[in-house]
This record gives sequence, C-alpha cells and structure tokens, in this order.
Amino acid sequence: MKTIDLNLSDYTLAQKLQLLETLWDDIAREGSFDSPEWHGAGLKDRQKAYDANKLTSSDWQQARKRIKKNLACE
Repeated sequence: MKTIDLNLSDYTLAQKLQLLETLWDDIAREGSFDSPEWHGAGLKDRQKAYDANKLTSSDWQQARKRIKKNLACE
C-alpha cells in the first residue's frame, strides 16, 4: 500500500474536518466493517449512563450546530 503524505499543518481546522467527513463517507460506501470491541463496550456504558439520567441528548441538527460553534468552523 502506498503511503499518503499530507502536510496537515497546511490545512485549516474546517478543511481537516471536511477531509475526515469525506474519508468516512467513502469508507461507508465500500461496505460494512466491524467496530473494535472497546467501541461496543463504550457505547454500552454511555447507554447505561443515559438510562440512569446521567447524560442528556440532542438531535443531530442541534449537536452539529454546537460542534461547529465550538470548533469555530462557521
């Protein structure tokens, strides 16, 4: 496999996030892949905390807005 060398310091945070989004979209199109076991365990822990009212949630539009604001991408 050929190594891809990107000088990430040349990119803005918004560009880096766009790159991540593009990569994940491409990976998702290629088919299914198995998540590591630790990921499932982490999700179960978060679900337990949510069920015990120790966490709150928001819809994706609200979450995305908050993330962009916190990362100063807008």
